[in-house]
Amino acid sequence: MTGMESLAAQAVSGLAVPIFQILWGGSSKVLGIFGKTLDEKTREIIFAASKQYVQKYEERHGILKVLGMREPVKLESVYTAVQFLGDDAIRSLESIENLEEVYRQAKSRGFQSHDGKKQAGIKVANDKQYLMVLGGPGAGKSTFVRKMGLEALKGKKGNFKHACIPVFIELKRFASSNINIETFIAEEFRTCDFPSPDKFTAKALEEGKLLILLDGLDEVPTKNLTEAISQIQNFVDKYDQNRFIASCRTAAYRSGFRRFSDVSMADFDDAQIQQFISNWFHCEPDKQAKTGEKCWELLQKPEHEAAKELAHTPLLLTFLCLVYDRSQSFPNNRSVLYKKALRILLEEWASEKRILRDEIYQGLHTELEEILLSEIAYTGFESDRLFFSQRDIVGQIKTFLASNLNAPQHLDGESVLDAIAVQQGILVERAEDVFSFSHLTLQEYLTAQYIDDHRQVEKLVTKHLTDERWKEVFLLVAGLMRGGADDLLLLMEKEAQKYINTPKLQALLNWAEQVTAGAPGNFKPVGKRAFMITITNAYANAYAMTYAYAITNAYAIANINAIANVNAIANAIAEAEAIAEAITKAINYSRELEKLKIFNNINLAVLIARLEALRAKVPDDQQPQEERRVFAERLQETLLNAFNLTQEMVNLSKEEKKALGDYLYGNYLIIQCKQAAVRVSPQTWEAIEARMLLVPSN
Repeated sequence: MTGMESLAAQAVSGLAVPIFQILWGGSSKVLGIFGKTLDEKTREIIFAASKQYVQKYEERHGILKVLGMREPVKLESVYTAVQFLGDDAIRSLESIENLEEVYRQAKSRGFQSHDGKKQAGIKVANDKQYLMVLGGPGAGKSTFVRKMGLEALKGKKGNFKHACIPVFIELKRFASSNINIETFIAEEFRTCDFPSPDKFTAKALEEGKLLILLDGLDEVPTKNLTEAISQIQNFVDKYDQNRFIASCRTAAYRSGFRRFSDVSMADFDDAQIQQFISNWFHCEPDKQAKTGEKCWELLQKPEHEAAKELAHTPLLLTFLCLVYDRSQSFPNNRSVLYKKALRILLEEWASEKRILRDEIYQGLHTELEEILLSEIAYTGFESDRLFFSQRDIVGQIKTFLASNLNAPQHLDGESVLDAIAVQQGILVERAEDVFSFSHLTLQEYLTAQYIDDHRQVEKLVTKHLTDERWKEVFLLVAGLMRGGADDLLLLMEKEAQKYINTPKLQALLNWAEQVTAGAPGNFKPVGKRAFMITITNAYANAYAMTYAYAITNAYAIANINAIANVNAIANAIAEAEAIAEAITKAINYSRELEKLKIFNNINLAVLIARLEALRAKVPDDQQPQEERRVFAERLQETLLNAFNLTQEMVNLSKEEKKALGDYLYGNYLIIQCKQAAVRVSPQTWEAIEARMLLVPSN
């Protein structure tokens, strides 16, 4: 038995036939629409028609085939339970300043607040007789509405707790001003060969036995929208015993439905993303290969943090699953990934849903709109703003249209903004007259696009090299430079070298070079130099060491530095047991270091012998603090001497520690940009790599 036949059987036995028969006159005590009991032949017709109704619902509304998928998938197989946010989650009167503060305090890439109370979608659907589901493009509104129909068809075996026959109506079909909802419903039954479908529809509505699913209020052609809303309102008032679930994009909704409870789709959280991925890769070969687990683990990595932000929207998570399914990875050049995601929102999703674009778009083609959005994105990002007033955006749109001969001059800024917000959802109204991009990732991509289009690379480097907020923009710019990222990398190198601006910092780099030059270990010289800098961990700051370790990792040298750890513990004058344990780890680690062969004039055997001697003389906790301080100094001196360092070399000022951190961050970003680039000359990279972590020559 197939999944479809199984669902049909459940519906026929559990819900559909009993309800159809009662409405028709299915028992000797109940009169049907003809005022007589059913004969056997009529029962057979109803049974066949009701079974066909369930099968057709599954065929028409129970499958997904989006974004160029080669084969459809069953909605039931990939469906992930959704959650709703109530009215308390809407910050309707929040100021831009408050929204910025809330976002920064959350320390998350997502714009949606995590404080709002969430409710399970199915629970809300069971509790509310009239429900309006709001959300952005691709948030899963239609999928939820379709799923509620499937649950209703399962009868007592489903999660929808009301005995109703679901009728799914795509509101974009309201293409003329002559809208008759009852006729639409009757047509659904007529296509399944129900006898007297008009009478059956009237009886079902009168008895309150229908679950009417009105999908996509925002997809009604603009010229028919007022009439459609009026007809729906009147229909709900007339047949108020039935249950209704409607859906609409948030930006298009004007709170016009009196009886309806409004709820917003919550972004997917991590658990839902993981569940969706698991559901998507559910076939047996994927289960055996653990494809879903591998996809989820990859999204968890720091380098895919921005891609994971897209995954909070079901449509874009579907896109990421399709990308991973084809290559079992995500592309190193993230700009390719985000460009495709942007195009999905700009045009493909509307095209696939067969939504007619408003007249506002005549002349404002996709490329021109991308240029406009990139200007809005860059202006905000450059001024460290993620939220914009409606007045500011409209002003930018007007300026853009007026300053471009090839832009349509008949458009007005308010209409363009409204169309972008409603039809594409790239700009989202977060509070009254306050907008942001739907995803920070898209703002970063569009900012990078603006920089590349307007040749602002040098300005990017000189102003923002060490600002971690701009990290993703740097990586995206590298990926957009199809002619090669050589100039970007050379500019970054030149800017980073400016931070090595004191004799101490220069001496530190010279030392790292001197103790590693010519060492036989099979690692690149820059990796060896970075490793040596990690040994000064106890004297630098966490910011600097984070990126010293990162560069070391990039060249496949282990970054667990027990030498620096024992130095830090001794410096804190810790308990005797902690010091002894740290010395033991340093001894064991020193033995491993010998195998790496990354030093040219450091005798680790002597260091090990001296550490073993010191371990035997660790003062116990009862000894005077002065004696323990003297021991700590002796231990530190032993370590410094072993690596040809002095206290003077490693005692950096606060400013020097910050400069070292900026320098190491800049160099690590160079490595990442090289990896993200489409094209880099081998000669350019070899030269940069050879100079990295060396004192710049004049």
